[in-house]
Amino acid sequence: MLRSQEIRKQGAEIDALRMGMDWTADDLDKMQIIIANTYGNGHPGSFHLDKYVSTLKNELKKIDVMGSRMTTSDICDGIAQGHDGMNYSLVSREMIANMVEIQAMAAPYDGIALFSSCDKSVPAHLMSILRLNLPAIHIPGGSMAPGPAGLTLEMIGTYSADLKRGEITEEEFKQYQYSACPSCGACQFMGTASTMQLMSEALGLALPGAALIPSTSPALEIMTKEAGHYLVDLVKKGIKPSDIVTRKSFENAIMIHAAIGGSTNALLHIPAIAHEFGIEIELDQFDEIHRKIPFIANIKTSGKYPTHYFWYAGGLPAVMKELKDYLHLDQMTVTGKTLAENLEELDKFSYLDYMKSEAPKNLPNDVIYPASSPINDEGSLAVLKGNLAPMGAVVKHSAVDPQMHQFKGRIKAYDTEEEALDAVLSGDIVSGDAVIIRYEGPKGSGMPEMFYTSEAIASDEVLNTSTALITDGRYSGATRGPAIGHVSPEAVDGGPIALVEDGDLIEIDIPGRKLNIIGLNGEEKSAAEIDKVLAVRKEKWKKPKFKFNSGTLGLYVRHAVPAAKGAYIGMD
Repeated sequence: MLRSQEIRKQGAEIDALRMGMDWTADDLDKMQIIIANTYGNGHPGSFHLDKYVSTLKNELKKIDVMGSRMTTSDICDGIAQGHDGMNYSLVSREMIANMVEIQAMAAPYDGIALFSSCDKSVPAHLMSILRLNLPAIHIPGGSMAPGPAGLTLEMIGTYSADLKRGEITEEEFKQYQYSACPSCGACQFMGTASTMQLMSEALGLALPGAALIPSTSPALEIMTKEAGHYLVDLVKKGIKPSDIVTRKSFENAIMIHAAIGGSTNALLHIPAIAHEFGIEIELDQFDEIHRKIPFIANIKTSGKYPTHYFWYAGGLPAVMKELKDYLHLDQMTVTGKTLAENLEELDKFSYLDYMKSEAPKNLPNDVIYPASSPINDEGSLAVLKGNLAPMGAVVKHSAVDPQMHQFKGRIKAYDTEEEALDAVLSGDIVSGDAVIIRYEGPKGSGMPEMFYTSEAIASDEVLNTSTALITDGRYSGATRGPAIGHVSPEAVDGGPIALVEDGDLIEIDIPGRKLNIIGLNGEEKSAAEIDKVLAVRKEKWKKPKFKFNSGTLGLYVRHAVPAAKGAYIGMD
């Protein structure tokens, strides 16, 4: 018997209340599907989703299945950027996941479809899929079209820094602003939104080729309809996420992450998603896998093309074919078949026909490289450890100039991003400096992005190859340049990043995976001498008061686990 029918027997008011809406008596006995989505007027990644929610509801109606729309909208990191709204970004992941759980479990449903496109909504939906363990399918909201001459949103951060330095006019800047986002969908580069859509597909929770469909393409509507039929089949067969997702599924996702040059934020999201299933993913696993997997997706910000080109070049199925010697192709997916079977039967998915029929006439042939001759032999990301980051720190080395892969610098430490950004733009930061931004971790400030500071450095021709940026906060998926984040333990917990002082010396060694304090007050010292001084500084250090003492952020900063564990709200 369907779950919905069992629960209806227990609640006499359920049918009466549903008849007060748009339900008929016949609808009450149908299979019940909750359609969770993040539609809202907040940003283009979710603005178009109501259309596809209606598409799915109507498609389900044709096969006598009742779909119920439930909306918990999300926020946009781009809109939250540069002000205190960014403090709410990461915690929104937790709140969306919680609301989906509440909506799905407080009423009788047999399965769940989830529509989302962006940075926190996709991982939130994937967390809720594993938490609920109802038959489920994720339906990605696709990718935004690029602007004129290949303009993409992350370039606005660069132009903003250029404007503040007086290198472009206000009129030029406005022109870029007004034309960077010509359609709905996720941003046009391999940021967190694009990365997490691909992670959904890699985990087997979305249909083959469903991630990053251009939002302007009819393929998105066709994929939505097909997804509805697959979900109904999952319900009928009783196939749950626990029958699909395994540790090997997460290993597949990390391999895909390496190959596509995925966002560093995935190192927060994948462990948090896995945790919902009782699977613990350590940072070292990312580093180990990235060392083995070739980086082959020539997509911004590590590459040169927008995400539209990626999908028309074959999307994730094309990447999976290149990685067939690495992936666990026996893993089950929402089609009821394995990855291997899906790749053999791609012609069965009619929406994929648009990859060829709509492809740009000038589609380059170097969008997805062969695994045998990749862009980089060792993925795109590295986990660094040392006396500054005993639990680890993260860097997207594919977006770092090779000159900065090994670096020694003088520390200039700031307790807020605002102070650091002012120092960069005013010229206080010079070649050889290592800028530290601290107290911006999960428990410090909710772990906001340091995007504007990283762009100010990355867009400076001198600083980009001579200055490092290190933080216990995080970065935008669009971040490029010598930016190291997720330093754990964070400053508010008394991690070594809280103890460094201006003039101390630091060494970055990406090939060696090291991040160490190597000197004090301008002089190199032995490891033992440094440990001794840091211990003295720790005794004098005082734990700061919580920045937030009420509301969502008050809850989050008191209960967030370390970034190295996924920065989710812990139960302890």
